[in-house]
Amino acid sequence: MKKILVLLLLAVFGIYLADVLFSLEFGKQFFTDGVKDFYLTKGPLDLKVSNTITAIIVNFRGFDTLGEVTVLFLATTAMGGILYKKRHKVGARSVLFPSSQIVMAGSKILFPAIILLGIYVFVHGHLTPGGGFQGGTIIATGFLLMLLAYQDYTVSHKVLTIVESLAGITFVVIGLMGLIKGSTFLENFMPVGTLNNLFSGGLIPIIYIVVGFKVGAELTGLIYTALHEKD
Repeated sequence: MKKILVLLLLAVFGIYLADVLFSLEFGKQFFTDGVKDFYLTKGPLDLKVSNTITAIIVNFRGFDTLGEVTVLFLATTAMGGILYKKRHKVGARSVLFPSSQIVMAGSKILFPAIILLGIYVFVHGHLTPGGGFQGGTIIATGFLLMLLAYQDYTVSHKVLTIVESLAGITFVVIGLMGLIKGSTFLENFMPVGTLNNLFSGGLIPIIYIVVGFKVGAELTGLIYTALHEKD
């Protein structure tokens, strides 16, 4: 009975979806001055942000970005809770074989460069492709490299928790300040500066820096927990 109901629901959904698709005239321009034109115009003109995607994610629909960050936090927390009881003692790894001297020496050289690249990506997210999520992920891969190369390399969960918590609180506080000083959550109430300059975009680069630290701390904690899972 359940299978029949599921099939019926999928059929109804498919019929409506097909009806919408077949009613569209592909290649026809429906809007001459639509949402895309608003974003493409307002981003560089009002916010002084070269990366239009950044302006949309962090400013025009910043409340949605808060939801995305929350989903990531809940997902990593749930995964950490599932793996927590299966963890080895501190220092013990699921990686059985130690790395070679070449790998360990190379990791020491690459680690600061990877961290610097991650920071560069989220600091310049309003100027170039990239941003907080991408930069935070790059930082987490740097810690992954060190955790795989060195059997005794550890990451302080206390420090990760503090960084993640402060970043999340800062994000919400900045959003509420926009609501208080303006009319919407995460409204850009700071001077926007000059287009294509590092210090431009008002709140946008600050928010991306906060998101970068938050994502980096969450993913690093998840990686550390996963590598300590018992076989």
